[in-house]
Amino acid sequence: MRIAVVGIHGGWSSECLADAVAEVSGERILVDMDHARLDLAAGSLLCPDAGGRTIDLCAVDALCVKKVAGGYAPHMIDRLEMLRVATARGVRAFSDPGRILRLVDRLACTVTLRAAGMPMPPTTITEDENEALDAVRAYGRAVLKPLFTSKARGMALVDAEALDAGELRAAIGGFKAANPVMYIQQAVDLHGQDLGVCFLAGEYLGTYARRKADGSGAAWSTSTVSGGRYAVFDPPADIVELARRAQEPFGLDFTCVDVALTEAGPYIFEVSAFGGFRGLLAARGIDVARLFAAHVARELAR
Repeated sequence: MRIAVVGIHGGWSSECLADAVAEVSGERILVDMDHARLDLAAGSLLCPDAGGRTIDLCAVDALCVKKVAGGYAPHMIDRLEMLRVATARGVRAFSDPGRILRLVDRLACTVTLRAAGMPMPPTTITEDENEALDAVRAYGRAVLKPLFTSKARGMALVDAEALDAGELRAAIGGFKAANPVMYIQQAVDLHGQDLGVCFLAGEYLGTYARRKADGSGAAWSTSTVSGGRYAVFDPPADIVELARRAQEPFGLDFTCVDVALTEAGPYIFEVSAFGGFRGLLAARGIDVARLFAAHVARELAR
């Protein structure tokens, strides 16, 4: 049984998953897509593994898709499409790249969540700077988010009441220069934390909190990149159920739902195909890599 982990060479979660999969399969295969070559005529998708071998992902029994790039960017979509060639040739994938495609673009994720009736902060998407200005003024304080990002990288908080008209237009214009499609969300008070609610094969695993570091310069962000830390959190049953319904339309093998508890009620920010491993281990001692590998082995045995 040959199972390849698609990840990042040297990446913590990728290496952990590769180790766990090797325990159940007997072979350690961790491939990085930075140098992938898709040959449609030959029906092969060739990637180097951590040991320097060239692995044809169309010729293994299964793929565990942990990471497809070192950072979030539009080319992630292209790499997931390349992986779809392997699944079209009968290779099982956990999670399926066609399903992950619905998540890596923040807009696609948002549209799916709203179609499922999930509560989200007021949000505007536009390519027009004047429409963006109107939205920010209406929200008062808004977070501008790139469509491809993680851990709050590239996000900006804009306070319409603290800026004059020229400064506000400059802030919008600066964001649009790097983000032609502007995703604008009303800033909400997180009370210093938000939650990662995690599921394996649709079953609840556990929850961790991301808590803002004291004195953090990005007071609106709980991201660990901004100094936030992981902590134990036990949500009530209705929050777990809300998160379960949020991840359900995507049908992933493992996912983490970002939930904010606000005075207006709970909000769903996003559903992630890649996050959650470190948070669950640090806060709760849950080794997701081993649980994921065991899940893959069970599914393949069927």
